[in-house]
Amino acid sequence: MRICVYAASSGKVDPAYLTAARELGATLAQAGCTTVYGGGGQGLMGALADGAIAEGGEVIGIIPKFMVDLEWGHPGVTTLELVEDMRERKHRLLTGSDAVIALPGGCGTLEELFEAITLKRLGLYFSPIVLLSVNGFYDGLQAFMQKVIDERFMNPEHSAMWSMVERVDEVLPRIRETPRWSENARDYAVVR
Repeated sequence: MRICVYAASSGKVDPAYLTAARELGATLAQAGCTTVYGGGGQGLMGALADGAIAEGGEVIGIIPKFMVDLEWGHPGVTTLELVEDMRERKHRLLTGSDAVIALPGGCGTLEELFEAITLKRLGLYFSPIVLLSVNGFYDGLQAFMQKVIDERFMNPEHSAMWSMVERVDEVLPRIRETPRWSENARDYAVVR
């Protein structure tokens, strides 16, 4: 499987987040998955790549040229693909992925996550989206998204577009048990 992972570049976080990122990278590599991520060498992104590399996994980083100029890229990944900008990066991360995993992160991670959810709602992305809620990180987001549904900005069916787990060892089983999103998603993309 080719797994797209969204993750933060910040290393100034609770060490539990960095540990989970490294463990996720190792877990994906041990399962024979290719990890595709933002290409960074710091924070959760760097820990994710380090974990996969340590287990001999294939790691593809997709990074805008300006970040390479700032020396933000990870030097040890299998492939570091340079793109023009953040929009192209997001497109290339998601294209061809068999699943998305969102590690904890800031506005960049959340933007990537919401784009994947939006594309799924519109019937343009059909694979699982899993939020790894280390230390309950995504609990507030889950509650907010339920409010979005309750307030009728989304349909109840839309709550199945993503799922949430708390531990790394739950990620791959969740991906495997999640059915492909309906080809008829556009039939209920608009709130009824």
